[in-house]
Amino acid sequence: MERLMSGTRTVRCLLLALGFGVAMSSPAYADDDAPAAGLGPSGVVELFTSQGCSSCPPADAALQRLVEEGKVVALSYHVDYWNYLGWEDTLGSKENTARQYAYAKALGRSGVYTPQAVINGRDHINGSDLSGIKTRINEMAAGGHGLKVKIGARIGRDEIDISVGSGEGKADVVVVYFDRRQTVNIQKGENTGKRVDYWHAVRDVQTIGMWNGKASKFVLPASVLKQGDNGGCAILLQTIKNGDKPSAILGATTILSKDGAN
Repeated sequence: MERLMSGTRTVRCLLLALGFGVAMSSPAYADDDAPAAGLGPSGVVELFTSQGCSSCPPADAALQRLVEEGKVVALSYHVDYWNYLGWEDTLGSKENTARQYAYAKALGRSGVYTPQAVINGRDHINGSDLSGIKTRINEMAAGGHGLKVKIGARIGRDEIDISVGSGEGKADVVVVYFDRRQTVNIQKGENTGKRVDYWHAVRDVQTIGMWNGKASKFVLPASVLKQGDNGGCAILLQTIKNGDKPSAILGATTILSKDGAN
């Protein structure tokens, strides 16, 4: 479903829903030094979704597939602008909505929609199109717009050590905190009666520092992953456009809480 940036409540279907299977593999996580060349994530997929959007469940399933395959950093941002349709998204927030609108401005778009997948902070595609998402990631890597800067993370007893490799340019070091998995029984709205698994649903985004092209290290208290075996975070090295809009992502990794690592 699409929403104009002017705030109109006009609703229209975006694309036909597609179904996806579930791969039986483990989610990605980082618990050692920086990944060796070629072993880091191939891209970052940020899905903007809503429990109140009838077009979104296939995209939520596609994101789960990406999480379980473990080849990309996959994040799910639940927006709140479809709440008026009858169901208040239990994972939604105005901050997630604001991030999507900021991406729209950075990408030169006049509106936002769900399900929308933003890839590497550089482009967008319908979030239900799993094959298209993978193709776009590969095209970006081949065209020099993939993840070029190595990021490593290790969870110790009291702290999380983050290392960012060297490269070109300037960027923010952004930590995106998420719940690994939530199951929601939707009781109202367009998805009434559905029971949906949501993976890597974002609950907070924080900028912890800046990177100027030189290899750098950052430290966080281990207590930030206080969700037990359901917590995790992604580390994004993200450029900023026009002073305040998220743009190209240069590097990334994912950490799961120590209880959730295997």
